[in-house]
Amino acid sequence: MKKFLLIFCCIVFTFSFVQNDSQNYESGELLKYRIHYGLLNAGFATLEVKSTTYEGKPHYHIVGEGSSSGAVRAFYKVDDLYETYIDKATNKPSKFVRKISEGGYTRDQVITFNHKEKTAKINDRKAQKVSYKEFSGNVQDLLSAFYYLRNLETDDLKTGDYMNVDILMADETYKFRLKILGRETVKTKFGKIKCIKIRPYVQSGRIFKESESVTMWVTDDANHIPVQIKAELMVGSLKAELHSYKNVKNTLNFTK
Repeated sequence: MKKFLLIFCCIVFTFSFVQNDSQNYESGELLKYRIHYGLLNAGFATLEVKSTTYEGKPHYHIVGEGSSSGAVRAFYKVDDLYETYIDKATNKPSKFVRKISEGGYTRDQVITFNHKEKTAKINDRKAQKVSYKEFSGNVQDLLSAFYYLRNLETDDLKTGDYMNVDILMADETYKFRLKILGRETVKTKFGKIKCIKIRPYVQSGRIFKESESVTMWVTDDANHIPVQIKAELMVGSLKAELHSYKNVKNTLNFTK
């Protein structure tokens, strides 16, 4: 279960469409996911949207948290925290926080973005080391990417389309590629809902079993909320399902 919430985030935050001018989320939104590792209830992950002021400008403050529970926590304790500050005017991240504890693995980093100069300051608080990374184009952090991409149009997507997005994490820019597999109606605890089925292509041999081992279903509406994710890992399998939600801006049209 190495990189518990990181795996979840990498799966969720990697889809790219056409830009929409409106925001498809708002302050107060809370999404909660139940994560299973094989037959075990491995834990929960939550994503919460708040409003704040950062560097004198209105920002969204997004908080992502994950923790192991039950039998899994007894042998693998996980407490992860991710935060991003998104400029409401530009929809770009200004600051990203990653503070995680997974078994014996810990990391504590803060990334601040200067989009005008195309540079990022990376403060590794655990190692007490500061470094700088140049980037190009429209780069997002691991968490802001999800909310940036939720504002994008999906009407023209068709089966077989490929999309890409750049995410700056640690001191590297990762290029994620995904394929649109089609549209399906997915059964959830809330009822059935129309979804876009997509497959992120990820590097095999490190975390995931192979490059095509991840499949996810995102609501085929303005919300673009993942309701189900499945992944084959090097050891075992992982599944995440939407467990609860509140203050979603656009109505989720579940049917019986």
